[in-house]
Amino acid sequence: MAVAEKYDSTLRLVLDDGADVLTGKPLYKTKNFNNVKTAATADQLYAIAHAIAPLQERPLYNIERRDSSEIRDA
Repeated sequence: MAVAEKYDSTLRLVLDDGADVLTGKPLYKTKNFNNVKTAATADQLYAIAHAIAPLQERPLYNIERRDSSEIRDA
């Protein structure tokens, strides 16, 4: 049986960068915060993102978490 062991997490803020002048499609910029504790809960990351968001030049559009895991034999 294989097991997955999470070894890295990243908090990613997706920021609204307006709209493309030609197409009108929305544009986004991202800000990554690496080395987030892998044990951090969604509520904790949500609170952190909303504390950091006012410090950014662009408004917050979305919050993402990116996890990396290693899969191996148990």
